[in-house]
Amino acid sequence: MSNAGWRAVATLYHRYFTGLLLYVVTRRGAQDAGELTYRLFRKQHHEKFLSSLAKLGLDGLPDPVKAAGYHYLSNRIGGVKVEFVRESDAKAWVHFVPPRWIYDGVAICGIPSEVSRGVLRGWYAQNGVSLKNPRLGFVCTQQTTDGQPGLSGYFLEHDRELGPEERLRFSPGELPPRFDPAAAPKLDTSAWTAERLAKANRNYAMEYIRNALPILAEIFGPAEAAQLGRNAAKLIGMQFYDEMVATLGPVTPDAGGFARLFAALAAGQDDACEVDIGQRGAVIRQTSWRLMRGTQAVPDSAFAAWNGLFEGLLAVHDRFLVLDVRRRLDRGDDAFEWEVRPRGPAPAF
Repeated sequence: MSNAGWRAVATLYHRYFTGLLLYVVTRRGAQDAGELTYRLFRKQHHEKFLSSLAKLGLDGLPDPVKAAGYHYLSNRIGGVKVEFVRESDAKAWVHFVPPRWIYDGVAICGIPSEVSRGVLRGWYAQNGVSLKNPRLGFVCTQQTTDGQPGLSGYFLEHDRELGPEERLRFSPGELPPRFDPAAAPKLDTSAWTAERLAKANRNYAMEYIRNALPILAEIFGPAEAAQLGRNAAKLIGMQFYDEMVATLGPVTPDAGGFARLFAALAAGQDDACEVDIGQRGAVIRQTSWRLMRGTQAVPDSAFAAWNGLFEGLLAVHDRFLVLDVRRRLDRGDDAFEWEVRPRGPAPAF
């Protein structure tokens, strides 16, 4: 698969994640959006943090440096602008510099601080627990969502054990030291090739959606999760159709053209997909779902939400076409199958 496919998929899921956060903020409120980010980042912390330390070459470092180094390297792989400063063995800074990846574009103006605090509670406050170091905590000194120049803070190893409520604290006004890229951790370029980095960048964006969609159902129930996730996805699909075509190449303005665009995105996700193009429509058949690979008990709402991306893309491609779901892999069929057809009664099969 060319890098164009990986870039398109990374862009689409990145925009979807930002849009989903903003949609929950505006429809459910700041507290619910903060609960979403808390649960999401806590889940991803447990899945990724310890297992990735060796891959990133961070084993053997002092715990504060190891924790800050993880956030520096893993986020840079995902295309995030972030800085690292090792002040001492017991204190190491991270600073996420605007523009903020997670609150893409002008969405930053609609994101309340509860969302940022959910991230900090779900991940940063958990690092000491995962490293079995009860003295390790995180001190947040700035939040972009409060109008400050980035999200910044430091991992600090205290001289005593911390209680659960002390693992995250706030100390507004402290500025991170100046960043020296030469003193920051570096990836092993022999292991982290350009191709591996491109795929990891795509995976970074997909991972947020893979975890967020089931968590939506946990918080809001399946019906509302499907509605929230699908509506946000449709808006993102419509809004970024032109960017997908610009990245993947032009397509004919008909059912066959949309089926080929769909297949290109599926290939960018490493999903097996084939299309059958007829005179009035097209059938798309996808026999894997990499997005949810390894996820246990995927709720129906996750498919409804994800499918909204393609409904949105099709609405701009040709608003007189519809996307009918005929079969679903997540319900026991051997594939997902869609029909792209003109509006009107669906044909009998």
